[in-house]
Amino acid sequence: MKLLLDQGLPRSTARLLRETGIDTVHVSEIGYSTSEDAVILERGREEDSTVVTLDADFHTLLALSGATSPSVIRIRIEGLKGETAANLIRTVLMQCEEDLKQGAVVTVERRRIRVRRLPLTL
Repeated sequence: MKLLLDQGLPRSTARLLRETGIDTVHVSEIGYSTSEDAVILERGREEDSTVVTLDADFHTLLALSGATSPSVIRIRIEGLKGETAANLIRTVLMQCEEDLKQGAVVTVERRRIRVRRLPLTL
């Protein structure tokens, strides 16, 4: 599985995930640091990458468009450091990998993980 990490996540998280064999790119590594959310979603779709973000707008954009890809993991926990974020993302991937491969949005909170399959309905 390929991941595209949004700007709100530590850049070190991408490196740590790559070190464990997960194909991961941070938006700052590809010149997308200031890109609009829709542009990042399109990049994820083109590269068959799951977008990982702290931003609720990605879910909204998917719902409004009726898109079936890319999958998005939204982390609703602020202030995560690189290693903690990488560990959390690995846990989410282990629990939700099949859903993400099929097209889903995953919301991660401190005490729960919610999965909704794409396309989303309003």
